[in-house]
Amino acid sequence: MAQAWHGRFMMLAWGICVPLGIFIARYFKVTPRQDWPRELDNQFWWHSHLGFQIAATVAMVLGFAFIVADGIAAKPEVAHGWFGRAILTIVLLQLLSGLLRGSKGGPTDPRPDGSIYGDHYAMTPRRRVFEVFHKTVGYGLLLMSAGVILQGLWIVNAPRWMMIVPLAFWCALIFLAACLSKQKRVSTYEAIWGPKCNLPGNSETLDRLK
Repeated sequence: MAQAWHGRFMMLAWGICVPLGIFIARYFKVTPRQDWPRELDNQFWWHSHLGFQIAATVAMVLGFAFIVADGIAAKPEVAHGWFGRAILTIVLLQLLSGLLRGSKGGPTDPRPDGSIYGDHYAMTPRRRVFEVFHKTVGYGLLLMSAGVILQGLWIVNAPRWMMIVPLAFWCALIFLAACLSKQKRVSTYEAIWGPKCNLPGNSETLDRLK
């Protein structure tokens, strides 16, 4: 019973919530009916990404708690257990990285003194390091978790449909991502502050392309 609930919660966390959270954050910074760039800083993607990742974290903790209570966690004799612990450790680092992303800044988030300076608005080294770390680790965890999920289903000899369903869901997201990738993707910076070349983050991007 503990293994079954462990599997259900981990599937919810890594098979559904995390992929959806990443997918929305990547492709829906500007929503279809939004009049961009007249309408800026649509936070649909941010609230969705944050909500799905929080839900995934809660589900992951609950899933881990079931095997701890049952004593299974004390015997990680298979690769599944070791990889699971590695994922849990990296997730904690990922959560901490979110707390270190720096200030936002910009016209919509001024400082008490009226200054619009912020780590994100100015694209400071701190913000650039955060973005590289957060995205790289996020995609890495997504790939690692997919393998661990399928491995876990194989270990408990789950019915074949339990493997087919998540694979079909992931393939559907990959297909949609391929379709959406053909359209012009607006960056996070442009989605929040617009595409004007004189903005700090946009001018920096143009300088790198010269």
